[in-house]
Amino acid sequence: MPSLPYIDADAVRSALPWEVAIGGIEAALRLDVDPEADGPRIFAPNPTGEFLIMPASTPSTMGVKVLTIAPDNPAHGLEKIQGTYLLFDARTSAPICAMDGTALTSIRTPAVTLTGLRALAAAAPAGHEMPRAPKVVVFGAGVQAIQHVRAARWAWPEARFQVVGRRSHRVRALVDDLAGEGVAVDDATADPETAVRTADVVITVTTSRTPVLPGAWVRENALVATVGQHGLDAREVDADLVLRSDVLLESRAGMFREGGAIIPARSVEQWRALHPANLRDGVRGELERTPGRPALFAGVGMAWEDLVLAQVVHRAFGW
Repeated sequence: MPSLPYIDADAVRSALPWEVAIGGIEAALRLDVDPEADGPRIFAPNPTGEFLIMPASTPSTMGVKVLTIAPDNPAHGLEKIQGTYLLFDARTSAPICAMDGTALTSIRTPAVTLTGLRALAAAAPAGHEMPRAPKVVVFGAGVQAIQHVRAARWAWPEARFQVVGRRSHRVRALVDDLAGEGVAVDDATADPETAVRTADVVITVTTSRTPVLPGAWVRENALVATVGQHGLDAREVDADLVLRSDVLLESRAGMFREGGAIIPARSVEQWRALHPANLRDGVRGELERTPGRPALFAGVGMAWEDLVLAQVVHRAFGW
């Protein structure tokens, strides 16, 4: 049998510039993707953390991402998430190709975050539109932090950036790497409260399982995205922010299963009664924001998103 084609990390990245990745997610939501139909992710323990298995399917293709999540990796100079993506023909169930799942995740996550933030920005109340040069504060200094800065700069080319991180060497590396790309980022670690109180957008992509962003710091009409943690016992934002905010969920079903960011603030039953907007609602313009309130996008990552972008990568090679 011929060997299975493999698309390495550089090729995945080249096939998914931000315009393509974010545009692909938005187009899928406008067409036929229903986030509520996505099945639960599968977790299993391993000696250094856990496996994460994420299957998804469409009428033409199927895929599964297999990741390992090792929370202690950053302390050893390694990334927290590693993995591979396998793409299959849905008609025959035969594998089509494999690709670097870590690179795919590093693009998919900020692409979805910016999809949510762009939807929230588009739904801004009159007189509270996103400024031309928004101030963006990112909590975290790993791969996802730097990728979120890159994605946000694509969305808002004149944005100003600040970063808050626990490990000074990682913050310095992020600042230096982005400076080499012509993106200025200031280190706000010493005074995160001042940074947040003047921010238009705040993004949390940390490994912390307890809140790093007090809701009292977030000003009226600011946008917040929390995407760095999953599990009902893990959260990066506090209940005060959730209760103050207009909330946009990646999906209702997924966040009710895994969204520690929202569940402590209200019970699942209360959220179901409120029926908050999901990402498809936001992209389709079916979201209303309240003047004077922050807006919060909360996500944990979903299998359909990886499949959408894996299909884009596969098509880019003309297979």
